[in-house]
Amino acid sequence: MNEWQRAWSLARDRLAAAVTALGFSAELADLMARQLGSPRAVDRMTSYVRQAKPRTEEMLVDEMLAICSEIDAWRDRKESQEAQARYNARLFYRTSEPDEE
Repeated sequence: MNEWQRAWSLARDRLAAAVTALGFSAELADLMARQLGSPRAVDRMTSYVRQAKPRTEEMLVDEMLAICSEIDAWRDRKESQEAQARYNARLFYRTSEPDEE
């Protein structure tokens, strides 16, 4: 088991422990962990579960979807910034070329 897999497994186990402590199923925790997609996102969900102590599965799933949405927005913003940087570099390259006469 490599380092990433170990981190993933530990994060999933922490989420399962927090979710089952509130009386929900471990299967729900496993599904949420897979949907979240990274140990950091799973840890964020675990923090929510421990602090907010949601009363319904709907509250759990709603927070999971909110975290997924924020991650997607962050990825989109990063892609946009990278595209803008490439565009700006291209403009700079064009304007820095000497004029041919």
